[in-house]
Amino acid sequence: MKARLPQGMGGGPQNMNAMLRQAQKMQEDMAALQEELENREYEISAGGGMVKIVINGKKEVKSIKLNEEIVDPDDIETLEDILIAGVNEAIKRVESDASEEMSKITGSMNIPGLF
Repeated sequence: MKARLPQGMGGGPQNMNAMLRQAQKMQEDMAALQEELENREYEISAGGGMVKIVINGKKEVKSIKLNEEIVDPDDIETLEDILIAGVNEAIKRVESDASEEMSKITGSMNIPGLF
């Protein structure tokens, strides 16, 4: 007895070629998006706007600007905590943006190792 595949499954070489073309297109789209994401810059504020951090899509901090009011030589710990929170928020924003943009290409496919 010959096993039968459900309608739409199998389909021979034409179906396989179409799937391969679709996968290649998705790969090209993902590579282009990855490059675009790496070139994006994000500005994040922390400490009620007293600290501004600029980070790129590669998670490289490009600049940190401090409002002089936040600089208190007697309270360095607060400034350190605000910087840590700001940098962590910046990284989360980059990762979230990348994940959201990639999901537009991959749809509901769960591809291990992607963001």
